[in-house]
Amino acid sequence: MKKIIATTTINPPTEAIRRFEAMPDWELVVAGDRKTPADYALKRGTYLTPEMQEQYDPELSEVIGWNSIQRRNFAMLWAYDRGADVIAVVDDDNIPYDHWGRNLLIGQSVEANYYETDLPAFDPVGATNHPHLWHRGYPLQLIPKRDYSKRSRKRVQVDVQADFWDGDPDIDAVCRMIHAPICKFDPACFPIASNRISPFNSQNTFISRAALRNYFLFPFVGRMDDIWGAYYAQAMGVKVVYTAASVRQDRNEHDLLVDLRKEYIGYENALSMVKDLAIDPRRMFSYLPGRAIRAMELYARHFTTT
Repeated sequence: MKKIIATTTINPPTEAIRRFEAMPDWELVVAGDRKTPADYALKRGTYLTPEMQEQYDPELSEVIGWNSIQRRNFAMLWAYDRGADVIAVVDDDNIPYDHWGRNLLIGQSVEANYYETDLPAFDPVGATNHPHLWHRGYPLQLIPKRDYSKRSRKRVQVDVQADFWDGDPDIDAVCRMIHAPICKFDPACFPIASNRISPFNSQNTFISRAALRNYFLFPFVGRMDDIWGAYYAQAMGVKVVYTAASVRQDRNEHDLLVDLRKEYIGYENALSMVKDLAIDPRRMFSYLPGRAIRAMELYARHFTTT
């Protein structure tokens, strides 16, 4: 099985990056940006310079633009072209534990804590030992309505394995302003799956080769790029299972008011989006600016021949 880690960064190689590139049986690819240090270098990974990305797909590069975390799409495409069976998308501030990547469930049928809900979306964070928190991108209107009483054990197919994150979790700016949590997630809560679509991110997530064609990080939608990509992928039939924390997030410095502004598009649209996606995945496009749709079309061209 070929396994490749994909990310992007504007920082010099961090502790997390050094640990990821040292992972046995894994390759690392980092897509650079205009702000990435000019002397950025990896010991055994691949660094995709801005020039390499422009040569690879100049039209997609131009549409996505620079100073954009969605440059990560180029690392994902590079991994796919390299024949990756599993693509791990990570952030450079998520420090992997020693067991990271060793308990892969991709392509397997596994028994999970299965939650059924009548709500249009499921929040995995509320099913843990931190039930007062919620995942970034989950519809705010549904938070007081969450109900985890319908739980059973059920076998589910794993197309995406979304590992959790100790330390500073992936919650939205509203949740972080209220609670400012530092978490230690109980492994006994996992694995988690549901009958509804749910948010997962691109900071510590394993994606099957087949699922990648339906997973795209949308530009021009603020901090909803990966979350909306997750909702769309699931609407297209991709199945996600959440598993125990395998990283500690020492979060890069953020201005929470800036994050709040970038998340507002999600606060405003998430509830109607998840309802619409349950009817027809094509309704996703009504929430996207034209440039984001064009970027998705260009990304999809890389999957038409295989």
